[in-house]
Amino acid sequence: MRSLRELMGRPVRPAPVETDGLTPPAPSLRVRDIFTRFWPDARPFRVWLGLSLTLVVVAPLLDTATIWLFKLLIDDVLTVHSLSAFPPIAITYLAITVVLGVVEFTDDYLTAWIGESFLHRLRTRVFTHLQTLSAGFFDTRPLGDTLSRLTGDLSAIENLVLSGVTGIAAQVVKIGLFAGVLFYLSWQLTSVSLIAVPICWLTARFFSRRIKVASREVRRRGGSINAMAEESLGNTLLIQVYNRQQAEITRFTEQSRRSVTAELAATRLRAMFSPLVNLLEVAGVMVVIGMGVWELTSNRITLGGLLVFLAYLSQLYSPARGLGQLSTTVYAAAAGAERVIDLLDQQPDVRAPTHPVPLPHPHGTISLDQVGFRYPGATTDALNEISFTVEPGHSLALVGTSGAGKTTLTKLLLRLHDPSTGAVRLDGIDARDLDPHQLRATMSAVLQETLLLDGTIAENILAGRPDATQAELVTAATAADAHEFIIALPEGYDTRVGQRGRLLSGGQRQRIAIARAMIRNTPVLILDEPTTGLDTAAGERILTPLRRLMTGRTTIVISHDLATVTEVDQIIHLDHGRIIDTGTHSQLLARNGDYARLYRTHRRRPHRATEVSAPA
Repeated sequence: MRSLRELMGRPVRPAPVETDGLTPPAPSLRVRDIFTRFWPDARPFRVWLGLSLTLVVVAPLLDTATIWLFKLLIDDVLTVHSLSAFPPIAITYLAITVVLGVVEFTDDYLTAWIGESFLHRLRTRVFTHLQTLSAGFFDTRPLGDTLSRLTGDLSAIENLVLSGVTGIAAQVVKIGLFAGVLFYLSWQLTSVSLIAVPICWLTARFFSRRIKVASREVRRRGGSINAMAEESLGNTLLIQVYNRQQAEITRFTEQSRRSVTAELAATRLRAMFSPLVNLLEVAGVMVVIGMGVWELTSNRITLGGLLVFLAYLSQLYSPARGLGQLSTTVYAAAAGAERVIDLLDQQPDVRAPTHPVPLPHPHGTISLDQVGFRYPGATTDALNEISFTVEPGHSLALVGTSGAGKTTLTKLLLRLHDPSTGAVRLDGIDARDLDPHQLRATMSAVLQETLLLDGTIAENILAGRPDATQAELVTAATAADAHEFIIALPEGYDTRVGQRGRLLSGGQRQRIAIARAMIRNTPVLILDEPTTGLDTAAGERILTPLRRLMTGRTTIVISHDLATVTEVDQIIHLDHGRIIDTGTHSQLLARNGDYARLYRTHRRRPHRATEVSAPA
């Protein structure tokens, strides 16, 4: 099934190999390596974790005492038909029950607090790391799968690092305590009963590795479902316009069916494990009961001692079984942890230099020197030997047909990518020697795809400069011809724009984007197809605030519509990533070359009679 990106005709960047929409697998790692990787994240909680482990020890001690009281009840009260020993036993039992309730409540709440705090810290760390990755990472990774790793797979790490540690400690303490009491009661019976413990452990080892493999497939399938759903629901308009609802349902159904198959495979393994362990337990208990009856008839153990022995034995088998099940849970959690580690191991293509060159007072001189660029995995260059200079306060237009390399140049200017060859310079400094944040702080961009966040209009404009005052906010909106339509809305500047600004019209979104660039007030301005998708009236309204925005700034206009760039200071005509002509509009027409032919073609088409002029 072809993806929506292909159906929409967008350029498809090289992506990791996938099979039938299945997301690529994360590298397999040993549980010990995963634990070592994330144990340092638990450092702030180690004191509380120590307290939790103390409670883990106290609870089994109280359980042990409670069962011992049962022995005293049988031997000192029921067998001898005497009530004299009953009151102290009853009072002790009630006291232990109250204390045990307090301990269990404290342990449950403390464990939940530690786990959620650890998850919050780790979730923030992973999200922060994602913010550092280059745009190319998100071009080649399904967003839904990334979100699946950020949410569901993170919980697996808590199960492995914290719940796994406390769970193992609790089971080991219980086994030690109950085994000790059992040896005290009868070492012969205990020796026979403990044979089942290593068998349970070996059985768990056998199943756990297979469960890890099955769980890894379940995680991948879950990520694929999220990726497919995010892509489909994010393009609802396209799907409805082209009547692709049934095709999308079919795609989703197939991914869901494969997820069911993977989940059932993992469930079969888990379901086989429990009956086998139960069988081993029952066999062990039957052997112990047989030997216990022999010991009872030989007067080597009391009736209370035998019954309590069986009670302790059931308590011993329970943590032994839990330890085995915990190992399968840990291996299953490792499958999710591997996917998170795969994210954390991704490195940005664009990095800040160790010692960035300071840029205290940028003037805005933009220059490209023999710049070439090839997308990772591509076989041809997107740009080749591009050179030009734009002085402060001047304007330059990059024109050409679709695929000429105009948008790629935008990404290089904003340092979303670094050139493969040559250099992009700001005020004579190689952009690679500047901190990317400082570089982008000198630039404002009005992009072809108007991007708004799901917040209020004021929040979207202030994204350009969060510390701006209310007066500066209104001034920027007024200069962008947006103030009038904003105050006409029921909630004015507090009106929410919806996901990606979908509650506003295209022209309104574009004017908010211009206001955002206005309030940023930077020396460099990049306009990437600023009037694309707007009708004639909307395009005319946009041009006036655009001219205001360009005034006094180094401006680079990117357009395939030549009618919008006739009055800029310099025009560069690109074709297949190369400069084929350069000059003013008049000079290029006088040469009667490709630009002139392309311009005449545009003139013959019905188009908006609009122009972006150079600043006065």
